[in-house]
Amino acid sequence: MPDTSQAKSSASMADAGSREIDRDDSLPRYPHPHVYQLLLTKRYLSSKIMPLLAALAVALCTAMVIVVWSVMGGFLVMLINSGRTLSGDVSISWPITGFAYYEDLIKRLEADPEVAAAAPVIETYGLIGLPDGRTETVSIKGIDGPSFSRVTDFEKTLYWRPIDKPNEKDTTRQDLRLGKHDLWKQLLEGGKRLVRTEISKTDRRTVERPAVVPGISVSGFNFREPWGFYPGLPMIRTTEGEKKPVDMFMLPVDGTVTLNVLPMDSKGRAIEMVARTFPVANEFHSGLYEIDHRTVFVQLNALQEMLKMDRAAKIDTSGGSIKLSQNPDDERFLPRKVISEDPARVTSVLVRSKRDSFDMADADRLAKRVATIYEQFAAAHEGKVPDPTSIRILTWVDQNRTMITAVKKETGLVLFIFCFVSLTAVFLVLAIFWAMVSEKTRDIGVLRAVGASRSGVAGLWLLYGLAIGIAGSAAGFALAYVVVTNINAIHEWIGQHLDLYIWDPRVYYFTRIPSDLDPFHVLVVLCGGLLASCLGALWPAARAARMNPVQALRFE
Repeated sequence: MPDTSQAKSSASMADAGSREIDRDDSLPRYPHPHVYQLLLTKRYLSSKIMPLLAALAVALCTAMVIVVWSVMGGFLVMLINSGRTLSGDVSISWPITGFAYYEDLIKRLEADPEVAAAAPVIETYGLIGLPDGRTETVSIKGIDGPSFSRVTDFEKTLYWRPIDKPNEKDTTRQDLRLGKHDLWKQLLEGGKRLVRTEISKTDRRTVERPAVVPGISVSGFNFREPWGFYPGLPMIRTTEGEKKPVDMFMLPVDGTVTLNVLPMDSKGRAIEMVARTFPVANEFHSGLYEIDHRTVFVQLNALQEMLKMDRAAKIDTSGGSIKLSQNPDDERFLPRKVISEDPARVTSVLVRSKRDSFDMADADRLAKRVATIYEQFAAAHEGKVPDPTSIRILTWVDQNRTMITAVKKETGLVLFIFCFVSLTAVFLVLAIFWAMVSEKTRDIGVLRAVGASRSGVAGLWLLYGLAIGIAGSAAGFALAYVVVTNINAIHEWIGQHLDLYIWDPRVYYFTRIPSDLDPFHVLVVLCGGLLASCLGALWPAARAARMNPVQALRFE
């Protein structure tokens, strides 16, 4: 039988020895503490599968957050750019009745070095009568095509135009716009100036009629195909939910619509509903459903006439009419005296900056500059234009703040959820490191026996966790980069082989999944991956540092 007294004596000597090692600074220390940490970290990383699993967990979580942030960020950027496409950078607005002398205001704005161009616009609401008898409420904008295109990307939004390359999903080249067909050129030129060229039935001369350019979804005849384009010929949806072509007209070729607007006098009182039929010159596609579904552009002069906002003469009627002849069959009257002339009015002037790169801070700065110019303009036309304190001067962000804020909140919510899910990486690293500390107990005991301090042992495991974080974050970034830069090809492959289209072009108004791999966002996520690894390694590192070297050496 073993000698129990001798065993107790050995144990007590061991305990005494361990306490002595803990407190005796005269014991030999490891000559280069950082060297053994680096060597062991390298050895642990390359010799076991468990650290690779920890790095894989960090990599997957890092890649997931970067991909989600890039796609949501890309969608937000696309949304903002689409909203800015037809609204310019800054707008000066006086709704309903409008303001006069806008030509002078545009001249003053374009003389400023910060302003590239300015354009007049009338914005109102009305009704549109469609060829199939439906009547819809729409936002009607009167514009001068060429000047409006200098301020916005209006020309780029015109949908019916000749194209050379098919959509990447249009492998069978079904898009009617392919090829330099004369019809598409004619529609494009007509859309730019909002006119339709027709042959007069009386003398066969070529005439241009004022026309409208509605959004691609206003008519309800355009259904987006799975390839991401519109077929051209009008379609209707049957009661069974299927699409059926309507062989009666093509809206931009021979279709007409009727606009109904309600003009107001200078005091905002309704006068009488005015209706006018216009041919359709083209259709536009901004990418925002609300704009494409509810907006119609029409020639500025035509809308000014309909809303009684065009230039008009004031006639002196105090003296009554003077008949030039006593003959009852002669209805000629003496022309009344023209007192003055009312200038034409518009409800908005849109402004575009000269800066190619334009962010929210630049927009606010330009808005202040525009406000200063308007003050000078109002002083020159005192009492005849709205006061500078009452006029609305808004940036494109202000005009779309509700929509932009909603998308930002959704982006923040999605990121929060995915970041919360990514916290699993912390617990995975903790569990793996805890198991490894248990497995390496004897190694820890040896390190402590040869002089490694508690902080040195803890630093070893924290350095190990940092190395796992660096390897995992780098792998995660590489994976995310491959996914983000090939996300459309991946999405297409999933659709073809699994019949799963997450972003169906028939539903979403973009054919390619947007993405924005922002370097700052990537840096934040990578730092988060490193932090998660270090947090996961913190508790096991503290456990390793607290180990008694003698007990650790006796561990089996």
